[in-house]
Amino acid sequence: MKAMLGVAALAVLVGCPAAAQKRPQTQAKTAAGGVVPGIEVFLEKVPPELVGKRIGLITNQTGIDRQRRSDIDLLYHSGKVKLVALFAAEHGIRGVLPPGGQVGDEKDPETGLTVFSIFGGTNAPTPKMLEGVDALVYDMQDLGVRQYTTESTLLLSMEAAKRKGIPFVVLDRPDPVTGDIVEGNILAPKFASFIGIGPVASRPGMTVGELARFYNATQKVGAELIVIPMKGWRRSMWLDQTGLPWVKTSPNIPRFEAAIDYPGTVFFEATNIAEGRGSDFPFEQAGAPWMNAREVAARMTALKLPGVRFEARDYPIKAGYEKYPGQMVHGVRLIVTDRATYRPIRTCLLMIDVIRRLQPAEFRWYAPAAHALERHAGTDQLRKAYENGTLPALLDEWDREAARFARERQPYLLYK
Repeated sequence: MKAMLGVAALAVLVGCPAAAQKRPQTQAKTAAGGVVPGIEVFLEKVPPELVGKRIGLITNQTGIDRQRRSDIDLLYHSGKVKLVALFAAEHGIRGVLPPGGQVGDEKDPETGLTVFSIFGGTNAPTPKMLEGVDALVYDMQDLGVRQYTTESTLLLSMEAAKRKGIPFVVLDRPDPVTGDIVEGNILAPKFASFIGIGPVASRPGMTVGELARFYNATQKVGAELIVIPMKGWRRSMWLDQTGLPWVKTSPNIPRFEAAIDYPGTVFFEATNIAEGRGSDFPFEQAGAPWMNAREVAARMTALKLPGVRFEARDYPIKAGYEKYPGQMVHGVRLIVTDRATYRPIRTCLLMIDVIRRLQPAEFRWYAPAAHALERHAGTDQLRKAYENGTLPALLDEWDREAARFARERQPYLLYK
């Protein structure tokens, strides 16, 4: 099996097109070597049409300024807008609930505002929730990957704002794994789900504000969209180069390093191989009690994939987790040696193939959720490629799709 890097697996550098967009002029200054997030730019100069308006805020623990002050407190006490409602997506308003955990309505202890759940019973604000709301504001740090439910919440909430006839405001944040690198296939609409909702590359290389612009146009949402850009962000930046504080985006993404691996290791969710949840390094390693980790690591090393090395490690899974709770796992840790050349999607899909070929009697696609692989991949071609032995050819095709998406996204980009 020969590992190859197609043209789109290399860094894709793009310019900053002039596209029609409501973009407020701001006086916010960029700290030396730092990035000013959208929340600070917004409060520096609130767009005139939003001054004094009743605001509903979709956020979680990642919605903070550079001093780690919560958007909730900043907007509530700003005197420039009236924060009247809060909305909690997956993992809750504070990001502590487990994957798929029930998010319920509650009261915010600091402001006394109602926190409406938009995960579970509904995945977007309902008309009743939006009663008395003049504008809907969105501020959550995503992971720069399609298979993350914050992006689905973005699109569905934008549609809810359109139905209500109110502006949808995105307070922009960095793509944590750069806006240069585009990787993976474009989701086919028939495989859209809350795990992956839009026709974008798996790793699109776009900020959440840019994604909102893309969805609003290409999915014909037609919302009154206002994106508040950051100050000082460049497409080449990784999150740890922005000067912004790292806040775990969900319980199983405790470290920024996990975000670098996640675009690839998320695919282990569709198998009976544990993706590191319940271990000290979730989404940075994968394994199972039955896995021959040393042989897997050796075979992956032989592929000579760029930017990563593989270490066989035994580690326990804590009680309470879905895969192998309380058991010792034989796993492989992915050690990133050059994140600029590392391609986690190609790497992890090849690793799954190595495991299933090495141990076909033990390997299984994840059974409890029907079509889990198709939902993660956004296509049925990945399963067929595994079955037919054509995975390398499919990954090369995905590289070409990524290159096509890098061109298609150009009109919606905001940053150089």
